[in-house]
Amino acid sequence: MVGSSHEALHRVFQKDPALLTRAFQKVLRVPFPEPRDFAVLNADVTEIEPVERRVDTLMRVETDDGAYLLVVEAQGKKDERKRGSWPYYLAYLYEKYRCEPVLVVITQNSTTARWAAQPIRRGLPGWESLTVRPLVIGPDNVPVIASEREAERDVPLAVLSAMTHGRGAQAAAILEPLAFALRTVDGESAAVFGQLVESCLADSRAKEIWRDLMSEIRYFFNNPVAEKVREEGRVEGREEGRLEDRAEMTLRILEWRAIPVPDAVRKRVLGCSDLDQLEVWAHRAVTAERAEELFAGDGA
Repeated sequence: MVGSSHEALHRVFQKDPALLTRAFQKVLRVPFPEPRDFAVLNADVTEIEPVERRVDTLMRVETDDGAYLLVVEAQGKKDERKRGSWPYYLAYLYEKYRCEPVLVVITQNSTTARWAAQPIRRGLPGWESLTVRPLVIGPDNVPVIASEREAERDVPLAVLSAMTHGRGAQAAAILEPLAFALRTVDGESAAVFGQLVESCLADSRAKEIWRDLMSEIRYFFNNPVAEKVREEGRVEGREEGRLEDRAEMTLRILEWRAIPVPDAVRKRVLGCSDLDQLEVWAHRAVTAERAEELFAGDGA
């Protein structure tokens, strides 16, 4: 059981190591060689017994260009001590494994992200003996994935999106598309990803929505009929499911934001058979002040 956002933010990469190298390309826009193999390593970097030092997640990735150590640190807030420990981690790990270390910091906080991205320089000004430039993944560069189609294309990246935006106003718009996409992976992976996302949600209402969605997902995997539909991939059933899920998500976002939903609005949303239109309404639900604003500019 993952009990904190700190644990979840780095353990998601243990569940799917390739997500980290995809994040280099899709989030950080940093070129990274195509990985051939991954190995999760012991995260203990203690050298002298009384001084224990431990990174959050450590992975070795083999590429055609050589091996790299991916050092992942989850950071909840500014901590100036890390500007001393991070250079130590990298130097120690290079000496121990003799391959290039890459420091990745992941956070849910924009202020922390900006702090962590500042280069760490040690030595004479202008002639530093050591410079560390962390790569930072956070809410400012991870895309908000609020579309079922996009979430299905890369489920782990959609999970990362929900986790990094889990403390912001965008959280509600991500949850239901992600829940729908989790039905396309195996039940064990869906359960792990679901637990990681829940650990990163700050708002109690968002947690309640996510627990309801996860209950539906557990039913989906445990129900023989639903499993048959999933395995056969019936297009009609999937499309109906998309429409129903998107309509319910739009209404849930309004309810989560404590905005009253008149019967006329509820009827129009639930009766809509245009997935693209429902997606527009879902996005509007995140910022609307009144339920009727969902339809602004759509005509009668």
